[in-house]
Amino acid sequence: MIKLEADMHTHTVASTHAYSTITENCTFAATTGIKALGMTDHVGTMPDSPHCWHFHNYKILPHKINGVYVVHGAEANIVDYNGTLDLDKDSYRFVEWIIASYHKYTLKPANSLEHTRGYLKLAENENVDMIGHPTTANFEYDMEKCVKKFKEYDKLIEINESSIMWKRGSRENALELMRLCKKYDAMICINTDAHFHELIGKTPIALQMAESIDFPEKLIANSHWETIRDRILKKHPDISFD
Repeated sequence: MIKLEADMHTHTVASTHAYSTITENCTFAATTGIKALGMTDHVGTMPDSPHCWHFHNYKILPHKINGVYVVHGAEANIVDYNGTLDLDKDSYRFVEWIIASYHKYTLKPANSLEHTRGYLKLAENENVDMIGHPTTANFEYDMEKCVKKFKEYDKLIEINESSIMWKRGSRENALELMRLCKKYDAMICINTDAHFHELIGKTPIALQMAESIDFPEKLIANSHWETIRDRILKKHPDISFD
């Protein structure tokens, strides 16, 4: 049975369609065996995103709350089909973990060729750690071509439980995406995208799908917190998680 030690895509009340504080998220995570959370509230052009000061003030937030490690992150929006993100330049130095996602609220869906081009350009952005929920039907793309590119540039590819549950087409697309990641030895990250603390760490559908195709645990980055931690410290060696 695959178990996860980190949930690297979660939201707090700073994103106003979420309902829990970072303390509530960590307190609940500690009861589930989750060792670390990515605190990844929305950015910039998303209608409910916090002011940039939310990210600039990460300096006052500890890296451990109620026994759970907190990674200071952000979910940035891909705002054009050249892979441009809306995280302002001043915020990069405060953020340790960047998810890049297509959202229909910040970019009008186009066609598979354009969506693919955006992902391929995005892969080259050294600041991006993970591709957020690349399974929704609104943004169809050439999965095989993009998986190979994401692997080439060492991007984690997210399997998102919330999308699987609530977004049209995501369940089928997630299974196909996992098959391709297995084929090309591309790393994935299975996350909740939790907007309420009692959802933290709960990914039964995604884990069942992974087990149904005998997906290798070694390719699930967040099955071990140390794997995620080492990726972060490679880019941000000044951080201390002690």
